[in-house]
Amino acid sequence: MRCLFIFGILFFSATNARGHPEDELCVPGRDNIDPVVCAMLAEMNRSNGDFLLEENAHQIESIATKTSSISILSTYIAIGMDHILLGGYDHMLFVIALFLASLRLGSLVWQISAFTIAHTITLALAASGTIKVSGEIIEPLIAFTIAFVAIENLFVRDITKWRPVIIMIFGLIHGLGFAAFISEFDLSETHFWSALIGFNIGVEVGQIGVVALVAGPVMAVRLALRDKFDTSKYRTWFTRPGSALIGLIGLWWGISRALSI
Repeated sequence: MRCLFIFGILFFSATNARGHPEDELCVPGRDNIDPVVCAMLAEMNRSNGDFLLEENAHQIESIATKTSSISILSTYIAIGMDHILLGGYDHMLFVIALFLASLRLGSLVWQISAFTIAHTITLALAASGTIKVSGEIIEPLIAFTIAFVAIENLFVRDITKWRPVIIMIFGLIHGLGFAAFISEFDLSETHFWSALIGFNIGVEVGQIGVVALVAGPVMAVRLALRDKFDTSKYRTWFTRPGSALIGLIGLWWGISRALSI
């Protein structure tokens, strides 16, 4: 008989999941309800409530974490773009120097890809604290990498097969420079990777923007002159004067930064 009664109570509580069946049936003073059944109902209700509260808490926490990660990602994309376009003159000149020596799009893409992979590696390692290098050492080195690439543009007519390797080595140095900048933001462990990925995406968008701004006038001249514009004229009008100016700036920055250490 007790089994049938318990079954009925369970059915009643299942069809009234939002209620508290022990409040309705287990009223103090009533003798017709078995105390064991009342205790079972109370325990079931308490356990179910705790489960629902825990589930809701997990869902709320998950949604908050995802929303926060997306917000951090978008914020650091903007920071990365600003770092390149509003103050990253070192990295601007480096990318422009790569562009000036690249007569083919494939060559430019390959060099920038090598640069991107390299600075992503050291940015992650330095930002996570795995490696530590003083900014006083990195800043002069970054300037000298700019000068090296620009001067190489003046004396090497065609891009050598070793240049992507050199660019990758220089990218490792530039990544340490990025890490010195992003370390000022005191990244939390919770959103470390969101911030790091966002910043790196912003840097790449900024670099592409710089190349696009420089490529615009060059392409306009080439289209205007059409067949009259050849490789030798491109080097004479763009590669050599642009690289000479960038090389001088890189040397000046490198020497002045090294002397200020």
